[in-house]
Formats: sequence, C-alpha cells, structure tokens
Amino acid sequence: MTDPIADYLTRLRNAISAGHRVVEVPASNLKKELTRILFEQGFILNYKFEQDGPQGTIKIALKYVNKVNAIKALGRISTPGLRKYSSHKDLPRVLNGLGIAIISTSKGVMTDKEAREQNVGGEVLCYVY
Repeated sequence: MTDPIADYLTRLRNAISAGHRVVEVPASNLKKELTRILFEQGFILNYKFEQDGPQGTIKIALKYVNKVNAIKALGRISTPGLRKYSSHKDLPRVLNGLGIAIISTSKGVMTDKEAREQNVGGEVLCYVY
C-alpha cells in the first residue's frame, strides 16, 4: 500500500456512505492520532484500539445525528506524489473555521487551530468537515 492515510479516509468514507455504525481499520501510530483528533473534535462517537497480531486494528464508532453522519466530507490534501506544506502563517481554514485541517508538525499531529496557537507549520494531511 503506497498511501495508508488515503486508505484510512476511504474506509471511513465508504462506511459512512453505506450507513455502517462501526468501521475497522488497520492500526498505525499516525492513524491512532488521526482517530484521536476526530474524536476530540466530535466527528466520531468513540474508538477502540485492539492489539491482535503485530499491527492491531482500530474500531471506530461513527456518529450519526438524526440519521445524518457528523462527517460531511473527508479529503486527502498531501499525497505521496505531491506533498503540501504550510507555514503557521499560511495554514488553511476549512469552511471558514467550521471544518478542520489535520496537520503533521514537528510537535505531533494536530488541528490547524492548535498549530496556529503554537506557531508551527507542517504537512497538511487532510480536511474534515
């Protein structure tokens, strides 16, 4: 697999469009951080890490409000073929602050708002709204 983050986002997107309540994705440290951010921002209901074998899995409970999913769109920005980096001054605002951009910085994976507060830039991984 050349792009595990795109696979993670695609699994979430497919589960949402199929109306599933729970989705399982293979675990990695970066995917665990992405899941933690989605939970803290209120886009998913809950998550659980399961260590089965060397890699493990992440079970994600999707959040539905009045039978409509909390996640409207997931978009991969920086790809392995074309990386997108931003300084703290040029960090993107998603839907004028209603969505989030997930940034991989030297201080860890965080949202665009946290990165602006800490004055760090980094690789723009994805948009969620």
